[in-house]
Amino acid sequence: MTERKFDLENRLLEYAASIIRLVEKMANTRAANHVGGQLLRSRTSPLFNHGEAQAAESPKDFVHKLRICLKELRESKRALRLVKRMPLIEDPAEVDPLLRETEELINIFVTSIRTAGKNRVCEDGVEGYEAQPHPTFDVRC
Repeated sequence: MTERKFDLENRLLEYAASIIRLVEKMANTRAANHVGGQLLRSRTSPLFNHGEAQAAESPKDFVHKLRICLKELRESKRALRLVKRMPLIEDPAEVDPLLRETEELINIFVTSIRTAGKNRVCEDGVEGYEAQPHPTFDVRC
């Protein structure tokens, strides 16, 4: 039995490719084109922003890029739910695995942001600052 290597970049690549395949199956209507365009932007964005995070200029910039990925994933989840609800594709059940993968990626990014926050030292030297998945005002930083 071989151990499966976790590669977030490849997972995000497949995630983006899966939305392109889904959007290509959508009806050619104004609504489907609008939602499909939004899905293309929000669902491919985590792949590109993850690359930006890998080249971050600072720990703060790294967390910021991860938060952009998280924001886009949450937007994708809502758009996929809309595709399924309408339905904007012939077989709405095709959306289910995409929704599951979106939720898993959201969980990965939430955990990554928390971990990066625990390892971050604020500019004023306060250690152990814990970044939240949602931007909050923290007087220590």
